[in-house]
Amino acid sequence: MIIIGVDYHPSFQQIAFLDQETGECGERRLNHSDGEAERFYRELKQRGVRVRVGLEATGYSRWFERLLAELGIGVWIGDAAKIKTKRVRKQKTDRQDAQLLLKLLLENNFPRVWVPNTENRDLRQLLWHRHRLVQMRTRIMNQLQAIAMNEGKRWKMRLWSEPGRAQLEKFPLALWASRRRQDLLELLDRLNPTIAELTAAVEQEAKKRPEVLRLMTHPGVGALTALAFVLIIGTPERFQCSKQIGSYVGLIPAEDSSAGRQRLGHISKQGNALLRFLLVEAAQAAVRYESNWRRRYLHLAMRRERRIAKVAMARRLAIRLYWMWRNASEYSQSVEFGSYAGELVTGHGVN
Repeated sequence: MIIIGVDYHPSFQQIAFLDQETGECGERRLNHSDGEAERFYRELKQRGVRVRVGLEATGYSRWFERLLAELGIGVWIGDAAKIKTKRVRKQKTDRQDAQLLLKLLLENNFPRVWVPNTENRDLRQLLWHRHRLVQMRTRIMNQLQAIAMNEGKRWKMRLWSEPGRAQLEKFPLALWASRRRQDLLELLDRLNPTIAELTAAVEQEAKKRPEVLRLMTHPGVGALTALAFVLIIGTPERFQCSKQIGSYVGLIPAEDSSAGRQRLGHISKQGNALLRFLLVEAAQAAVRYESNWRRRYLHLAMRRERRIAKVAMARRLAIRLYWMWRNASEYSQSVEFGSYAGELVTGHGVN
């Protein structure tokens, strides 16, 4: 078997390799733009030798992973943070990084991470695409609100009703202000159908997965949040306990404690930013529509502040969804808050 450590960059890769049968070893720099890297791995495939490639988790490597999968070459993705801790010397070059990866592979000490399959990755693109379009729409709507407020109309949500839209279009504006209003309204009209189509696609995908439907029984959790949770977490068996979920999505405070003194900072924000955003939104929806969640939130807000309370409720929601998924159970108020809880509200959710 040929073991290859790859220090990957968008335009090239530095490799260090060892043939375990012949003892041959070496280093090479392979460019991506001229196809040198692809030719190298295809030649290995033609030789009929077994190959294992190890590289750090990084961006812009999707095509490379697809190429290795097509050629039947085993690829291991490593935790970049753990690999960094194994670097002893205070020197970092591309060659040394490739050699370190090769060394970890040979010593069977390579910190592999879970890698989602192709379908999972593609569905994540659906979630990210919709999320970015919603952000664009929000910016456009904020600009139109600013135009209305400059004309003395602070209508908030009423601006998007038919009478509000008609009044917005009638404002007597100067030449370029009018052009700006027209372009923003046209962009808004184009984005709304696209977002609606993507939302319908998310709901269709959610219906195909029983675990997503179970998570949607929790107050405040809609199809988007439940589907994102399932896709990004992957499988509940990856985590030994629920505390690891809060750490995985970056909802626990950073800590720098020493000598018996505990120093806690802001949340770490490690992990998937989209899932963290959706969990905070869903937790706020649960607070609005579920009395016991609202009571807990207000208690935390009085002790600390609202921002901290929102994050705390989002972390509680992530843990609750984890146990619902792991135990294959639906939301139950009697389990969550005791036998004297009120009626279940399932008609609301973050979508």
